[in-house]
Amino acid sequence: MTANATSKKAVDSNNVSAQQATEAVRTLLHYIGENPNREGLTDTPDRFCRALLEMSNGYQLTAKSILSTTFDSDSDEMVLLKNIEFTSLCEHHLLSFSGVAHVAYLPSNGKIVGLSKLARVVDLYAHRLQVQERLTQQVAQAIEHYLKPLGVAVVFEGVHSCMCVRGVRKQNSTMITSAMLGQFRDSLASRNEFMSLISK
Repeated sequence: MTANATSKKAVDSNNVSAQQATEAVRTLLHYIGENPNREGLTDTPDRFCRALLEMSNGYQLTAKSILSTTFDSDSDEMVLLKNIEFTSLCEHHLLSFSGVAHVAYLPSNGKIVGLSKLARVVDLYAHRLQVQERLTQQVAQAIEHYLKPLGVAVVFEGVHSCMCVRGVRKQNSTMITSAMLGQFRDSLASRNEFMSLISK
C-alpha cells in the first residue's frame, strides 16, 4: 500500500458488530483459562475493543487531509521536528511499540507545512497495525508525495513490547529505522547535518 492510499479496511470491509467483537474477547479470556464473568473482567472485553479502535484510528484518516495545506516561505533550509513521541501496534503480536520519530524536509519552491502536521502524519501511520520499517517509509513517502520537497529524512527509534515481555525478553533493545529521500539520500552533507541535529 502506498503512503497516500486511503485504507478503510478497519471500518468498511467487515460487518462485525461491537457485540461480536466483545464476544470474541470473552472467548480469548476463556482460552487463557480466565473467567470473563468475574469481578474485574466483566467490562474488559468492551474496554479492550474501544482501546483497539482508538489505537488503530489511523485507518480513518489520510495524508492528503493533513498535508494538503501549505504556506509560502522564503526559506530553503532544513525543517526538522525531532523527538515526536509515538505509539503503534505491532501487526505480528498486537503488542505496542513506542518511541520517538525525527522528521525533516528541505522545502522546494518556498512551500512549507505547519509543524504540527509532521507530528500528525507520524500519528496517522503509527495508529495502524504496523512494522516499524514500513511505518518509517510511509511517513517519508507521504511528505515527499504531497510537499514535493528537495529531500525528506525520517528516523524512528522504537522499543517493542514483543521483544521486552515475551520471546527473547530484551528490555533495553531499541530498533532504529531510517528513510532518506531526495537530497538526504544523494548528499552526504545533508544527511550528516540531519543526523547531527537529531543527536543533540
